[in-house]
Amino acid sequence: MTFADLDGDELWSYLQERSGLPGPRANLALMLEFARGADSDDILQAVESEDEYIRCCGIVGLGFILVRSRDEAVLVSLTAATTSASWRAREAAAMAVQAIGDTDPELLRAIIEQWARSAHPLTLRAAAAGICEPRLLKDKTNAALAVQVCRDATEWIVSQPADARREADTRTLRQALGYCWSVAVAADPKNALSAFVSLEASDDADVVWIVRENGKKARLRKLLET
Repeated sequence: MTFADLDGDELWSYLQERSGLPGPRANLALMLEFARGADSDDILQAVESEDEYIRCCGIVGLGFILVRSRDEAVLVSLTAATTSASWRAREAAAMAVQAIGDTDPELLRAIIEQWARSAHPLTLRAAAAGICEPRLLKDKTNAALAVQVCRDATEWIVSQPADARREADTRTLRQALGYCWSVAVAADPKNALSAFVSLEASDDADVVWIVRENGKKARLRKLLET
């Protein structure tokens, strides 16, 4: 069976029945299978669905459309998903750029660099979460970008006034940086460890929190102890 064999409501029912929701874990394998195998029209229709799982399938699928077409409107839709009220949709946006990175690293980096210039903390969060994926950081250019994104996002938080830092979206970005730094540094410690260690001199409360959280991660703790 391929997704082309399913028409209309049959396709959406197939996805819903196998979504794993409601439940602790959505069916990510099916999400990727749909994104990779569905045609562009079905992907774009899925993005507009009221069903959260189907919508996430469509968001991941936007990455595959971008690899094929470089359609600016599709990138706008994917970027919009990074600020969705749904955390699953935001995760789907990160999955989409990671899927792009598997086949088109240059396009991945172009999108991450664009997102990293955003003034929206959730788009900054998508940039960090999207690039800080171990399989992508085997590419040294990606690894260097991951450190830069983490550094820039951390500096963005530091630049915000106290009331903005208390906002939920900024807290979500800080939460991501609480693990993204460790992924980025572990991928290329020779070039990245010094950037993280330099944060330890900061007395900014949010930076102190980010340093402490990353220091709890085994992948980074081993490097700090050597």
